[in-house]
Amino acid sequence: MAPEEICGILKSEFGEAVEDACLDCGRPYALVSADSWPKIARFLRDDARLGFNLLCCITSLDMLAENKLAAIYDVCRIPFEGKADLLEFVHEFAVRIEVDRDSPSIPSVAEIWPAADWHEREAFDMMGIVFDGHPDLRRILCPDDWVGYPLLKDYEFPVEYQGIPGTTEHELLSPRH
Repeated sequence: MAPEEICGILKSEFGEAVEDACLDCGRPYALVSADSWPKIARFLRDDARLGFNLLCCITSLDMLAENKLAAIYDVCRIPFEGKADLLEFVHEFAVRIEVDRDSPSIPSVAEIWPAADWHEREAFDMMGIVFDGHPDLRRILCPDDWVGYPLLKDYEFPVEYQGIPGTTEHELLSPRH
């Protein structure tokens, strides 16, 4: 199914909740409101025309200049019946949610796609996006007592952590300590 068709279905079902779409970019996506995301996600999974039964990944973005963070959900439909190759996508699509950087909060979809459990934890740990309703939102890569979110563009790297000296990349012209 073409991205234009998917966006058309979403727009007809959810109207203004589909805020925008980028269909002529390298990875087509629909921009949806955070408040409507759980309903849209459930529809993407359960609607017979779409049937997005797999959440492949969540990518988080720091849009520092716009004072926003974004989460991009890559979903696909894979056939389970017969001898279908599990790597063969029937169709795939991306959904993007943008939130204010000052209070980044997106409803969790871990109940809809179980793979979101760990992906949302990673986006929380690295970027600070809070996924409301997540069953176990805690750090997954950094230690529990880590301060800050390492993938934010304005993150200040610690000089040391528990007595271990911090390092910066070789030839980095402006390390932030």
